[in-house]
Amino acid sequence: MHFSERLKPLLREPLVHFLLAGLAVFLFSAWRGEEVDPASRTITIDEEQVSRLVASWQQTWQRPPTQAEIDGLIRDHIKGEIYYREAKRLGLDEDDTVIRRRLRAKMEYLAAAQVENATPDDATLQKWLDRNPARYTANATYSFDQIYLGQNEGAAERVKAALAAGGDWSKLGEAISLPRSLENAPQGEVARDFGEGFAAALAGSKVGQWTGPIQSGFGAHMVRIRAVKTPQKPKLADVRQAVENDWRATTTKAREAAAYQALLDGYTIKIAQP
Repeated sequence: MHFSERLKPLLREPLVHFLLAGLAVFLFSAWRGEEVDPASRTITIDEEQVSRLVASWQQTWQRPPTQAEIDGLIRDHIKGEIYYREAKRLGLDEDDTVIRRRLRAKMEYLAAAQVENATPDDATLQKWLDRNPARYTANATYSFDQIYLGQNEGAAERVKAALAAGGDWSKLGEAISLPRSLENAPQGEVARDFGEGFAAALAGSKVGQWTGPIQSGFGAHMVRIRAVKTPQKPKLADVRQAVENDWRATTTKAREAAAYQALLDGYTIKIAQP
């Protein structure tokens, strides 16, 4: 059998096409005078990498791998690294919607993790505490009005529209045995009559405006706080963890937006209008 005849079956193999394409890209780059990074052709598996592979295996299978299994892990890691580098060399990561989405998801995860791990200073937390003192004291009292919405999900929007149009709040909503208005009601009493979640929501609401819907043990309510009294202002040292938790939960979206804006500011965006 001639050499050309033996070569024909090989040329039909997809892997051969893949390697030939890689060679073509390599030669094209060399022809253009681009340097080939020697490190990209060297794969080093150090003790730290092996330890990570072993730890990942042990976490999955709840036992240490055998030496044969460790060898298999290393071989699989090398295979994955080679395919990754060759795919990068061929430009397969470019203009691929799936890969772009995955990279975006990873960047969003990293950005969110960085934001989540941010530690506020005492001045930031003190400012937060000064704006919401009633949230961190057990003896605050509230004067407020409430409109009972019941279990109807659409009632909130109708009531909001009526309030915006200047409707009489005392005639809105559904009837309930609870009073529509309370004066200087202690936080514990509010929690007993309306539920802990309702009382906690009051602590985070602004004075003088309708807020809601707020859930109680009876259903949903629109609430307007008229006055809050905090007999003793809590000290930051006593409630620091609670203040930091609330600050972190409430400002996450704003901090993520700021982090993205910082990245965006480093780019020049050009949009061609049709």
